[in-house]
Amino acid sequence: MSNYEGKHAAEAAASGAGSFIKSFLIDIVIAVILAAIVLFFIRPTIVRQSSMENTFHDGDYLIMYKQAYRSHEPQRGDIIIFQSSLINEETGGEKLLIKRVIGLPGDDIEIKDDQLYINGEAYEEDYLKDGYTPAFEIPAEGETFTVPDGEYYCLGDNRVGSVDSRRSEVGTVKKAQIKGRVFVRLFPFNKIQRF
Repeated sequence: MSNYEGKHAAEAAASGAGSFIKSFLIDIVIAVILAAIVLFFIRPTIVRQSSMENTFHDGDYLIMYKQAYRSHEPQRGDIIIFQSSLINEETGGEKLLIKRVIGLPGDDIEIKDDQLYINGEAYEEDYLKDGYTPAFEIPAEGETFTVPDGEYYCLGDNRVGSVDSRRSEVGTVKKAQIKGRVFVRLFPFNKIQRF
């Protein structure tokens, strides 16, 4: 092999390696951009509580739609994730809670004899873990509470074990506190479901 042929082969190899590196870097940049776009709209989350049993259990893997309420208001029955003022003991930060929207702005909420009433009508719920709703502070047994404008009354499906809008440390949820709406459970695989 002549010097010319050897030099030409080395240049070709360097050019091929440079082309591969350039292509690889472009692929990484595209992947990062796509991931950022996807994460702008959705957020994966893992359930770490029992307050939504039997709908969700500890360890369930959910996908939250972050832009759900950009142009729409939360609806009764939506399952939302929101920022509370409770402290997360593991991180020391404010705790995210997952609950179901029950009361809309202006609704009258009453809990009497373990039955939830909305605007004077008994509210039937087939997803409750224990089948009933005990009263706590908001509202107290037999009293009526009106949901303030721009706020939502949110309860866990495990009403006996849920710290939710019935307790003063959580209270009603302002729209600004809502991080998004749960729209699918991806794991466990035998329980994949859209909400």
